[in-house]
Amino acid sequence: MTGTPDNSFGFRAVAPDERRAQIRRVFTGVAPRYDLMNDLMSFGLHRLWKRWLVEAVAPQPGQAIVDLAGGTGDVAVALAAPDRCVTVCDPSVAMMLAGRHRVLPYVDWVAGEAEAMPFAENSLDSVTISFGIRNVTRLRDALTEMHRVLKPGGKLFCLEFSKPHAWLAPFYNLFSFQVIPRLGALVANQPEAYAYLVESIRRFPDQEELASLFRDAGFARVTYRNFSFGIVALHIGEK
Repeated sequence: MTGTPDNSFGFRAVAPDERRAQIRRVFTGVAPRYDLMNDLMSFGLHRLWKRWLVEAVAPQPGQAIVDLAGGTGDVAVALAAPDRCVTVCDPSVAMMLAGRHRVLPYVDWVAGEAEAMPFAENSLDSVTISFGIRNVTRLRDALTEMHRVLKPGGKLFCLEFSKPHAWLAPFYNLFSFQVIPRLGALVANQPEAYAYLVESIRRFPDQEELASLFRDAGFARVTYRNFSFGIVALHIGEK
């Protein structure tokens, strides 16, 4: 695809404000079974992908890290330690409430959107976002905002579904469109929500396009690494 998915909800064309409202409804609905569905949809691989993300971040003592669209907090918990400040920032209070069983004294929870993060300019060492960037309302604005809050030398780590290798694509598409919505209906009673999640992946920029958007937002030394034959990619950009 070309451009950004700001005017779509799945495969439907919608105004950005409607996109925002629809996505909020999706995550309110899926919150109670979100972690279980992630395990089922990825055969547990999402845990490995997130572990690789945390290893790439390599958090250090004294750092300030925000896990944007951090949802139920699984990545934040892996990043956290008593000698650093880790904050989950997510627009969905329902998602954060679903993860509060993971509460640790050194993980904070803040409601906020990617396009207007409640953090000062040049205040963060790292921003992480896992499987959430395709759900922001305005992608370019969100990337610019992530750049704003990072310190010079700080990094954005973005883990997201991407474009799989050509040989895998037919099998991946069959599983995505035929199996995942049925799992969503059976396990979470949310077939439409999981149909949207699949469609949003297909509408999202591929590896090279997303890297280009990072550069447009001001990030330097932009790189990406494919996981699982391109099903997922980790993009890293430095301020």
